[in-house]
Amino acid sequence: MAAPQPQWQNHPHRGAATNQWPRQQIKCQLCHIYGHSTQQCSQLVHHGNQASANLSFSTTSAEDSAAWFPDTGANHHVTPDITGMTYAEPYLGNDQLHVGDGKGLVISNTANNLLHTATRVFTLSNILHVPHIKKKLLSVQQFCRENYVFFEFHSSVFYVKDLITKEVLLSDQSKDGLYVLSESSAAFLPQAFSSTSMATSANIWHRHLSHPSSRILSLLASNKKVVCTSSHLNLQCQACPLGKSSRLSLGPTGHKTSTPLELIFRDVWGPVPMLSSDGFRYFVIFVDAHTKFI
Repeated sequence: MAAPQPQWQNHPHRGAATNQWPRQQIKCQLCHIYGHSTQQCSQLVHHGNQASANLSFSTTSAEDSAAWFPDTGANHHVTPDITGMTYAEPYLGNDQLHVGDGKGLVISNTANNLLHTATRVFTLSNILHVPHIKKKLLSVQQFCRENYVFFEFHSSVFYVKDLITKEVLLSDQSKDGLYVLSESSAAFLPQAFSSTSMATSANIWHRHLSHPSSRILSLLASNKKVVCTSSHLNLQCQACPLGKSSRLSLGPTGHKTSTPLELIFRDVWGPVPMLSSDGFRYFVIFVDAHTKFI
């Protein structure tokens, strides 16, 4: 991995902070000569636009091995272990992952993965499997581009927010001078929502989500809020046309009330084809004729 970087270079906005330091105080980590940064070093010309990453750390724990480290200096997601990744395939190219000291690390595989949270399913595509790297690196630029979000870094905490609504989708504390996306900040959804292997039809989602229209359900599927077995939504719901149908209003009954609870209307509906969340098949409603209170 890269040698420990100067404090100014580990700043969340390190790309913009370069011009704030005198050039004679900048030391290249590749050739160790003062006056220019590593990105401006002439020895990097032959590397072209290959994958790169920047990260410095002291020790590795079991907890850190499962966490992702947001890195503004990485142009690809990187992992030392592809266990649990999807669509993994061997990498047949000649490119290498170049770290801060200029060394190239072998890329063994590429893979994709999904990060499930309580509010959204995030996409991690084109993850580079580099066995000799020690940490999982999350490319900030690639993550923002793929998921329409932006990062907001503070001294001890960072936030991932929706690009349009500015809603906070993820947040976590910094640890040992690094921003860490741990498992606690990306809580997994229940199996019914997070499983991509279990077949879930559009009709089941339609009933679970209080009978939305096909257009709304298609929008949820396109934004990866729900996972449907087919992209063609052909909803077959008996309750929807019944609920939208109208009947003639009841005629006058001739009953006039002057006090509450003098006359109460009762309506019972059931049995319904599906149990409620509490296990019931019948629903009843009572309406006071005088106050119209339910």
